[in-house]
Amino acid sequence: MFPGATTDREAASYVVVGAPLDATTTFRPGTRFGPDRVRRFAETYDDYDRRTDSRFSALGVGDAGDVRPWDDAEAYLDHLAAELRSVTYDDAVPLLLGGEHTVTYAGVDAVDPDLLVVCDAHLDLREAYDGTPWNHACVTRRCLDDLGVDRAVIVGARTGSEAEWDRADGPDVTVVPPADARAWIDALADDGVSEESVYCSVDIDALDPAYAPGTGTPEPFGLDPREVRDLVRAVAPSADGFDVVEVNDRDDGQAAALAGKLLREFVFAHGDGR
Repeated sequence: MFPGATTDREAASYVVVGAPLDATTTFRPGTRFGPDRVRRFAETYDDYDRRTDSRFSALGVGDAGDVRPWDDAEAYLDHLAAELRSVTYDDAVPLLLGGEHTVTYAGVDAVDPDLLVVCDAHLDLREAYDGTPWNHACVTRRCLDDLGVDRAVIVGARTGSEAEWDRADGPDVTVVPPADARAWIDALADDGVSEESVYCSVDIDALDPAYAPGTGTPEPFGLDPREVRDLVRAVAPSADGFDVVEVNDRDDGQAAALAGKLLREFVFAHGDGR
């Protein structure tokens, strides 16, 4: 159980769901350990949050456990989306713990947002990779092209294929490189989010690997933790779903500790903004 997620599933305002998918990782596997690892490294965090003057355990968070994956990624995503959709039907906010970034497809499918805000080192706009459109390198493309998301903002992106950069030039994609992230986040915090429905996804590799080495495809020159924290705080009041993904077991807990803290920051900011 995620620490402090003590509310019964039926009464919860937020529901943590683990999705330990590790099917298409292209470099260092281990995302199957991500959900449990995030829960474990969140155990030391204080329940009380000074900034919002609230307690995590009092905000109605429940933990539904993990949705165990199998070899057919497409079928698994359909099943995971149904599980997450049941959370939204209960007027609760799904909090998805990955697992590889592919699981974001299920979260977006369940929430059906107008805007997808993604923190990611990679564009993830490939049509297919390693012979499949369900690779984690394709997830933002799938959300735009298959699920009808109106617009995606990819914050922290610093690498992609030539074809991906061409796709990113489309009117439905905005790329905010690391050098511009602070100004974009500050403007978002001042002006808010205009779209009616938002889904927020944090790929932990958006952060510089100096801060979060435990991820499958680390990419230098990334975001710092405060930038990602402030983005989550700014987006949360308008968001109907959240995930943090791509944490693996290849470090001493730095990535998992950040992921758990970001999930808590989302809940504190969302609860404070209601």
